[in-house]
Amino acid sequence: MIRSDGVHDMKISEKQGPAEDAADPHAIIELTGQPLGFPELIRIGQGAVQVTAEPEGLARVRAARAVLEKAIDDGIPVYGATTGVGAMKDVAWSPEELDAFNLGLVRAHHFGTGEPFPIAVVRNAMALRVNTALTGYVGCSTDLVEAYLALLAADVIPVVRRTGSIGCADIGLMGQIGAVLTGVGEAHYKGQRLPAAQAFEEAGLKPFRMAPRDSLASLSVNSVSFAAAAEATRSAAGAIRTMLATGLAASAAMGGSRDPWVAVTHVGTPREAMIGKWLCNASDGWSEGGQDWPIATHVQDPLSLRMIAQVFGSVFEAVLTAGHKVLAATGRSDDNPVIVDGRVLTSGGSLPLDVTVLLESASLTMAHAARNAFNRCVLLGNGQRRDLPVNLVPHGRIATGFGPIIKLAGEIFSRVLSMTNPVSAQSLVVSGGMEDEAAFLPLVIERFERQTQALKRLAALEALLAAQAMDICGDRPGGAAKLVYDVVRRHAAFYTVDRPLSAEVEAIEADLSADAFLADLIAISPIHAIDDFFALGV
Repeated sequence: MIRSDGVHDMKISEKQGPAEDAADPHAIIELTGQPLGFPELIRIGQGAVQVTAEPEGLARVRAARAVLEKAIDDGIPVYGATTGVGAMKDVAWSPEELDAFNLGLVRAHHFGTGEPFPIAVVRNAMALRVNTALTGYVGCSTDLVEAYLALLAADVIPVVRRTGSIGCADIGLMGQIGAVLTGVGEAHYKGQRLPAAQAFEEAGLKPFRMAPRDSLASLSVNSVSFAAAAEATRSAAGAIRTMLATGLAASAAMGGSRDPWVAVTHVGTPREAMIGKWLCNASDGWSEGGQDWPIATHVQDPLSLRMIAQVFGSVFEAVLTAGHKVLAATGRSDDNPVIVDGRVLTSGGSLPLDVTVLLESASLTMAHAARNAFNRCVLLGNGQRRDLPVNLVPHGRIATGFGPIIKLAGEIFSRVLSMTNPVSAQSLVVSGGMEDEAAFLPLVIERFERQTQALKRLAALEALLAAQAMDICGDRPGGAAKLVYDVVRRHAAFYTVDRPLSAEVEAIEADLSADAFLADLIAISPIHAIDDFFALGV
């Protein structure tokens, strides 16, 4: 649950097995219809817990179902239950035709293509569909809820190809899950990608019969996008957290002044002050040998050193805001139609514009982070700070050094920047003009993920250059800077002779991106507002 003060308040009932161990694979997370938090999503996504539905939530599902069934019995057309969908909304199906229609509806929407989403995202998407149904606004049957829970319990996870949604309900994505419920499509089971029918047979499951409303309820929501957005924002927070540490290391290597970091704790926004405080704390006693923080400042530093707190404060503000909005969506029905006050009402709730626009805003801040890191890479190679040599070539050595690889940093920045152009407002009209709004949330998420991957590589480049500069200056870093330095030196020796760097950069990137690195960083230099909310380093 998200309280009004913006603090995450878990309302998921969690029951442990006999060992009462949080890592126990028999632990239970009971869904209630309230928003989930990142710790719960991580464990559900890992398949480390059993997912159940609270009895009160199931009672709400039954009550809503009774309203829907009465409307059908009274001869009231119910969109997607007794009528067609989209441009076929005015087609009324007879009672004898409903079984065929509902089965065909879910299978017709298995049209996604391309690479599949990670299994963890699909597990979470199924849990979100259950959770939002428990709000009591959907009108689906309790049988549908139990069918989703049965898939999760058996760990039969549908293969969901990620291209297939314009971001106005994930019909082409959720349709792949719904189709598997009926025994077609593909699913992951015990490490294999199998035809759904085979996976069902091996797991002892039976295909589900889609009753009226169940078919559309399994399609017309954004659960896959919300699950993917949660993973994307958490991954971005981890990448930015790491880049902040590489920025600290680069600042130390260049002798950047700490005065702007002190200043921002007094005059900056709350988020800027948070980053300034972290920079000050992380740079205190930064050297293992007791060496003072190096200062090579004349009057003031270039902006990419002086404004780290402002840049990263804005990035974290945007990512945190998007993360809170995504979590709020995990406990809100985005169905059409909905059951409200004993009536079946049409709804526009399937447009996830709030989440989309905030992610697009976060995407823009990612470009600012990339530019900030790129500028520091350029400064490191310029040879103007602390008497560092041009291209970080040690004195007396015959080498080209790091000049060429700084072009890679520029290319990465350009990639990140190229993905900031908003797409959510572009025009698209389908279904005979009935569907003329879209948010393109899956596309926004995919571009955001690519930005995050690019930032991870840029952080690796900055770390490589900073470590070289530290060694040239004879620094013995400690704390967060030492963590960065040690990762670099595990994979890349001090540069004295020109050599290939591609594999070294990739290896550094992999280590800096690992949960183990984040856990170590958080242990010595935490930022609780970020680390705890996103459950980083676990």
